[in-house]
Amino acid sequence: MNLSDLENAVELAPKTGRQPAIFIGHGSPMNIIRDNAFTRSLRELGERHGRPAAVLVISAHWLTRGETRVSVNPVPPTIHDFGGFPEELYRLRYPAPGQPLIARGVADEVTSIRVHEDHEMGLDHGAWGILRHLWPDASVPVFQMSIDYDKPPGWHHELGQQLRRLRERGVLVLGSGNVVHNLRRISWDESDPRVPSWALEFDAWVKDRLEQGDHVALFDYAKLGETARLAVPTNDHYLPMLYTLGAMLPGENIRFTHESFQNGSISMRCFEAA
Repeated sequence: MNLSDLENAVELAPKTGRQPAIFIGHGSPMNIIRDNAFTRSLRELGERHGRPAAVLVISAHWLTRGETRVSVNPVPPTIHDFGGFPEELYRLRYPAPGQPLIARGVADEVTSIRVHEDHEMGLDHGAWGILRHLWPDASVPVFQMSIDYDKPPGWHHELGQQLRRLRERGVLVLGSGNVVHNLRRISWDESDPRVPSWALEFDAWVKDRLEQGDHVALFDYAKLGETARLAVPTNDHYLPMLYTLGAMLPGENIRFTHESFQNGSISMRCFEAA
């Protein structure tokens, strides 16, 4: 597929202007069926941005090793990649269409590596769980790109930079993970408002670096020592944020759309760059 094919694909979609780059802290699958401050912020976000030509999701729940893949499935199934939750969640479907033509255009935008087509990938809960609140009618085409888990943080930011031009063509770039995500330290008492000091400290540090535009410091988060090891025991949920930051355009600012913690050790921080 060449550049003109990508532009033709976007031409078939509703007329849209430049779309934002967004990061969503998605938290527990229970947010899929809850009405709370977090999910209301998602609905407001969807209403504010209208209907993009397509959404590219980089989710913490699609990890690959040694390669990056992009879904070209025209009818992506709803993936229930979680266990131990109410039956209601497993009955839900999010029947958004894929957008194979635009998805194939990712390979043309990304020149540093080969992006492989994936014909089977559906929508994991890091994608459809938040899209269900952003666009409840599932009318916006969606496709996902995987995270090569063998690569260091700065590499993912650089790859995100190569997605910038998609935004100009009406594609919303959405990273889905969590700034702080430690399931081993989770509190199952959701009525308990206490948040560990290390979680608050790391989340505040990330917020400050975002406000200062210091993306390089965010690659080297491990320098915070024990605080970072507790906040980011594995960086699968952290890396999607770096794609959002990489996709930012020069001169853009961060706007926080939601700030909270759930279950003590999960930061629900969300932001957009537009």
